[in-house]
Amino acid sequence: MISRRDFLQTSMAASALLGASGFGQWGRLAAQQALTQDQLLQFETFGNVSLIHVTDIHAQLKPIYFREPSINIGVGDNKGAVPHVTGAEFRRMYGIEDGSPSHYALSSGDFEALARGYGRVGGLDRVATVINHIRADRPDALLLDGGDTWHGSYTCYHTQGQDMVEVMNALKPDAMTFHWEFTLGSERVNEIVEGLPFAALGQNIFDAEWDEPAELFPPYKFFERGGVKVAVIGQAFPYMPIANPGWMFPEYAFGIRDENMQEMVDQVRAEGAELVVVLSHNGFDVDKKMAGIVSGIDVILSGHTHDALPEPVLVSETVIVASGSNGKFVSRVDLDVRNGRMMGFRHKLIPIFSDVITPDPEVATLIDTVRAPYESALSEVIGKTDSLLYRRGNFNGTWDDLICDALLSEREADIALSPGVRWGPSILPGQDITREDIWNVTSMSYGAAYRTEMTGEFLHVVLEDVADNLFNPDPYYQQGGDMVRTGGLGYRIDITKAQGSRITEMTLLSTGEKIDPSKTYQVAGWASVNEGTEGPQIWDVVESHIAKQGTVTVSPNNSVNVVGA
Repeated sequence: MISRRDFLQTSMAASALLGASGFGQWGRLAAQQALTQDQLLQFETFGNVSLIHVTDIHAQLKPIYFREPSINIGVGDNKGAVPHVTGAEFRRMYGIEDGSPSHYALSSGDFEALARGYGRVGGLDRVATVINHIRADRPDALLLDGGDTWHGSYTCYHTQGQDMVEVMNALKPDAMTFHWEFTLGSERVNEIVEGLPFAALGQNIFDAEWDEPAELFPPYKFFERGGVKVAVIGQAFPYMPIANPGWMFPEYAFGIRDENMQEMVDQVRAEGAELVVVLSHNGFDVDKKMAGIVSGIDVILSGHTHDALPEPVLVSETVIVASGSNGKFVSRVDLDVRNGRMMGFRHKLIPIFSDVITPDPEVATLIDTVRAPYESALSEVIGKTDSLLYRRGNFNGTWDDLICDALLSEREADIALSPGVRWGPSILPGQDITREDIWNVTSMSYGAAYRTEMTGEFLHVVLEDVADNLFNPDPYYQQGGDMVRTGGLGYRIDITKAQGSRITEMTLLSTGEKIDPSKTYQVAGWASVNEGTEGPQIWDVVESHIAKQGTVTVSPNNSVNVVGA
């Protein structure tokens, strides 16, 4: 991590780059000072090439609340480095004033109070306004979408991604890459991609049978911008068949493929590329490692792990930009490219404060049009919450606790398991819970809520496997999500241990008894990657539970004892 204090000096010493961030232009505004659109969009145009980055929108068309994590543990070389710094420590690191707009946008502390003051974030009609403003200043700016776009909402599910395709087409991206999109199934993905008016990139998307690059997803595309020959290389999520159901896209293989990435960088350089940009869905720590292995990358636009960083991170001469999720931010990066070399950059992470930024009328109308057939179902009130409902955090979030409660009660289980996914908006105490809210945290194409028997020994194996995906010290063995959420089950985890030794003291919370390795337990869960999983859909399970409760209250969850963080 390059601190604000050392940012300019270190970047010049390390790489002869001149780097600057526009974070301070909005990050220092006093809490009581009224924000304006001009303040949020203020930017000193720099160099000759502009990049606009959005990622991990997860089909959120409308403004939402979204709480950043209060815990994001780093391991190995990334311990104590961003993005694994949260809360007050994060604010101190960047000089963020308590109660300021940047506190609300980038940190979890006092979230409820700040949310009521600053309002919702996101909305693709507001994102469109920001993009149009940048293009008015730099007409040939490249708009690049990091993926996880056609997934995560009621309308996206019911239209098989068409709502997002139409709205994103209206934003006119130049290229995108992929992750959750493939869970629409390869037939639907192929159909959409064949009709896209922009590039669908993935140097690591291969034909599974022949282990050759997939023709539908070229590895890179060239653009001429500001008199500069720019190569954009796509990097799709590497672990698709592991983290998601491989049977949904059997003809495709993925992987990090950093050797092939090096070949692509060398190839585009040989073809005259003066600026090499990687549009990545690796996750931030994986991108950092790849930047240290693959030479010749100027900029990595990072996605997948939903990190929002007000300043780029430098790895050697590679600038890594993290732009958050759920439509909450847009990143602008201006670059000075001369004589085939990036000489400097200027960056700004632009928060989309929905009450401050004027919606683009054409995109707003389009959003309302694609949502109109579903509006009555979306807006139906199912219940109310007395608790702040949020997702994010390495071990639990209150939305996940509520989902586990629903699985325990509705499926009559001893133990509940819920995936540690990072997408999904927040709900403030006192708010109604609509059907749309439930779908925003459960929507996926394999949402069956199974009920099965597992031995205590098998449960231990499950927890250990997921923990290694999160806490393996080598980023290339991390898949970028959070720990599986548990209901009815407590445990102790020592993140410093090796796989197989991290999880101990597993306890059945209903009785206080230790989990018996040889005993069988009734376990309910959802999002199984196994084909043919049976059970009601998770959104129906959660809706039924909330309807019966009327008003939900989620008690503090202290069932996981974390050691070594």
